[in-house]
Amino acid sequence: MAAADYRRVIVKLSGEALSGSEPFGIDQATADRFAADLIAAQALGVTLGVVVGGGNLLRGATAASHGADRTIADVMGMLATVMNALALESAIERRGAKARTVSALAMPQVCETYERRAARRHLDEGRIVLFAGGTGNPFFTTDTTAVLRAAEMGADAVLKATNVDGVYSADPKKDPAATRYERLGFDEALDKRLGVMDLTAFSLARDHAIPIIVFSIREPGAVESVLRGTGRATIVGG
Repeated sequence: MAAADYRRVIVKLSGEALSGSEPFGIDQATADRFAADLIAAQALGVTLGVVVGGGNLLRGATAASHGADRTIADVMGMLATVMNALALESAIERRGAKARTVSALAMPQVCETYERRAARRHLDEGRIVLFAGGTGNPFFTTDTTAVLRAAEMGADAVLKATNVDGVYSADPKKDPAATRYERLGFDEALDKRLGVMDLTAFSLARDHAIPIIVFSIREPGAVESVLRGTGRATIVGG
């Protein structure tokens, strides 16, 4: 599938990816590279939404495992996604493109509160929309947020950016004999327990027939390459 097949997509970007080679925080050079990638992808005529995680700053589940109340820990993690989204918004706009952060957690002094019709209008008007604050509820991952926003925005696919170039039968870093898949059905991925996304996100994608394209974000231009159909990726459910 090439760019013509995707008119609107949601890119799922992990918070850890924003830390670059650093163990923690936001690496500005990495944020700038991702911004350039997103702008280049948008130039293909595709409208883009981005859901970014917060694991480079704080993971709710990790904080909970250290004794924090799980609900409070998850809210802290959602706040981390807002910081990451604002960093990306700033990087995008420094390059002359239009971006808008919308948060499922209301913080009007900082960014817009998420509202479906307003977010779709931003996409229609050519802005790259950064969806922050998760779903606004504890116990849900940003994978689930990405699929939920894809369904609400009428997106054609979720592009899941990872550190590997697709879905493998095992961790290729640990098992050199791991098999890489070009395409997978939803049920096949579930049966093989490949862990493409958490079960809630994956079930939602299957129910709404939203394909998940898994690719590596490590090389510049990765998002554009996937949309052109030239990048290495695994298409799940497409």
